[in-house]
Amino acid sequence: MKLGIIIYSNDTETVWNALRLANFSLKEKDTVKIFLLAKGVEYETLNNEKFNIKEQAKSFLSNGGEIFACGTCLKSRKSEGSEICPLSTMEDLYAIVKESDKIISF
Repeated sequence: MKLGIIIYSNDTETVWNALRLANFSLKEKDTVKIFLLAKGVEYETLNNEKFNIKEQAKSFLSNGGEIFACGTCLKSRKSEGSEICPLSTMEDLYAIVKESDKIISF
């Protein structure tokens, strides 16, 4: 299955659970792409001891997942993105929605 996950929350536990689902889906041999939108582009700053978001993100990427981040949303937060929060476009979001069998949003 091709799974698209849209993360628009900056709630630490919600983002952590979205990444856990993404990692589990990869283990099930699904193709998974994550698009960070609105407050979701802040996910790198949400890491804490209880909810290790960076660890989940690095595991996701190292196991073949892809992460995209809304460039407009990043710029409005005066951010240029990063390796685990790469600057992307609405065209990328559209492609994820179009090619996915299922879309889940958090």
